[in-house]
Amino acid sequence: MKGQKEMSEYNWCHNPSCHEIETQSRIRGTGDNKVLRTMKIKVGRYNYSNDNTPNIYDYFCNQNCLHQFLNKFCVQIADTYSVKQPSETPIKVKKEKYESYRYDWNSGVNNETVRVPYMATRTKIESVE
Repeated sequence: MKGQKEMSEYNWCHNPSCHEIETQSRIRGTGDNKVLRTMKIKVGRYNYSNDNTPNIYDYFCNQNCLHQFLNKFCVQIADTYSVKQPSETPIKVKKEKYESYRYDWNSGVNNETVRVPYMATRTKIESVE
């Protein structure tokens, strides 16, 4: 593969504080030379559809590390991918009536629950092609 960069099968957790979280799975070293190490992540470990779609957990070892990263860098991320105006998607809205039921509790004979029919409205959103 000349000129192409090969993708590693593993990433290191992108949370800059990952190595500070005290868990047994982060302990590395021998004897008195122990360290807490950033977690190594197998790329595609949650890719259940086997289509190589990137997943956020290819870059973060768990939800805690993801949220620590977002809390620390949310302003820089928002500045990098800022939204200056809203986006819009054309749609068609259709309303349809259908028969549904509500329940009156303790209103029937011997305080039984009574099922009462009524006409409800469902809103359907359809894309415009």
